[in-house]
Amino acid sequence: MTQQAPLQGKKGLVVGIANADSIAFGCARAFRDAGAELAVTYLNDKARPYVAPLAEQLGSDIVLPCDVREPGQLEAVFAQIAERWGRLDFLLHSIAFAPKDDLHGRVVDCSQQGFAMAMDVSCHSFIRMARLAEPLMPDGGCLLTVTFYGSEKVVEDYNLMGPVKAALESSVRYMAAELAPKRIRVHALSPGPLKTRAASGIGRFDELMERTRARAPAHQLVSIEDVGHVAAFLVGDGARALTGNIEYIDAGYHVVG
Repeated sequence: MTQQAPLQGKKGLVVGIANADSIAFGCARAFRDAGAELAVTYLNDKARPYVAPLAEQLGSDIVLPCDVREPGQLEAVFAQIAERWGRLDFLLHSIAFAPKDDLHGRVVDCSQQGFAMAMDVSCHSFIRMARLAEPLMPDGGCLLTVTFYGSEKVVEDYNLMGPVKAALESSVRYMAAELAPKRIRVHALSPGPLKTRAASGIGRFDELMERTRARAPAHQLVSIEDVGHVAAFLVGDGARALTGNIEYIDAGYHVVG
């Protein structure tokens, strides 16, 4: 007797694939390997040539532009999902942004505009996605976002993204409580540092990775595949009793004082 893939029949949206090294792609590949059908977004026309071949690998028939700063684009994605699928079982929000000057300077010196933009793209867009996903999840579902340990402890050079990710994690807890009666679960994935395109904007990132490797109990870094395995478990029925968690995927880095 052949065992059914754990996500067979489930439909998910993945926002945040930039290239094959993206956390979002590692998760998307795990979702697909577990049997899920996926909708995929790309940031803009410049990003499309990098994302389109990956979407093809994933067998995605819904591939749409989504810059959350552009009015109407996020809503158009959910409208297409509603028209094509009529429902959504899970989504992954894996996007973050802060203007370079604000990201590379002290939090004390960040501009009001830069702070607002970082919060909008990195945090409030997840809230917007939850609001749009809610009516498409009448039988429940799962919402995932991506955070980092710099939300709770000062990590050198993480700067403005620390407060922004702290707000994101708090939003996860509040949304988990608010959406629980509808059986919609909410989690944040918290991987250790990974060499992704998004991480390249953080100053001295290679040094951060080596500090993490040295401090982690197993003295190793994690991969996008490691993150994907956890994400696929969380959106599946086996994790139906879990919600509101910050799921650390960092080889134990967060437990060391």
